[in-house]
Amino acid sequence: MFAPAVLLWREAIGHDGSVTDALYRSAPLSAPERRRLTTSDGIDLDTALLRGGTDRTAAVVLANGFTGTWRSPGTRSIAERLLPIGDVMTFDFRGHRDSGGLCTVGNLEVHDLEAVCAHLRGLGYTSVASVGFSMGAAVAVRHAAMFGGVGAVVAVSGPSMWYYRGSRRMRLLHFGVEQAFGRWFLRVARRVRVIDTGWDPVPPDPAQAAPDLAAPLLVVHGDADSYFPIEHAERLYAAAPEPKDLWIEPGMGHAERAMTPERAERMALWLARRMGGRSGGEDGERGT
Repeated sequence: MFAPAVLLWREAIGHDGSVTDALYRSAPLSAPERRRLTTSDGIDLDTALLRGGTDRTAAVVLANGFTGTWRSPGTRSIAERLLPIGDVMTFDFRGHRDSGGLCTVGNLEVHDLEAVCAHLRGLGYTSVASVGFSMGAAVAVRHAAMFGGVGAVVAVSGPSMWYYRGSRRMRLLHFGVEQAFGRWFLRVARRVRVIDTGWDPVPPDPAQAAPDLAAPLLVVHGDADSYFPIEHAERLYAAAPEPKDLWIEPGMGHAERAMTPERAERMALWLARRMGGRSGGEDGERGT
């Protein structure tokens, strides 16, 4: 009797695509350097650093969507396309796979991203950018507004507000994280452990945090996103100060799974310009 619900949750919860412990091997890269980091609130994180050369001063942090992992072939593929502009650090948010703690679905995860960025600065990287997908996009915007210290922010397929239930997939996702059976499914099928209590207090949503950004922002959103409509991207973009850019991508779906090599390479070019301190506007507001 649970089969239809399980199939729906499998579709709605886990938009990063299929996950495997085998790393993506389309390019002759060195193996990721595994590192254990601890957040300011005591959560142990599982991270992996990909290096593209020696004596590099720029780095990019990839923040996955809900249920995502640095082990995902999609995440590895995106990281490879960003390596020409800097080393790339990927990690699993709290409550995900081998990281400790419980997932708070975008609230306390700002401390996870800050721990990774601070670690990179400690390694000697003088320019650090953050790239987030879905939940990770919300975290990246809020982190940059709260902590600063990043040279550029990219938010892909992110929400602009909390508790959005306007799409079927988001209604299913909320049902999954709010119900005991859904949390059991996440723990068993996706290796994600989710809190069973609500936020108290509720943090500012990404659009409320965006006016405090001191770094260039790129908002990327697909017009075929089945989780969040493009109004989320437009609201986030409108709230952010200059410099900023908005790419509405025709035919693009949601988050990591929807990132083609061409999109990732365009994103790398944008980061290369913005991490060098140049202001936005060259690409226009909407991409194709």
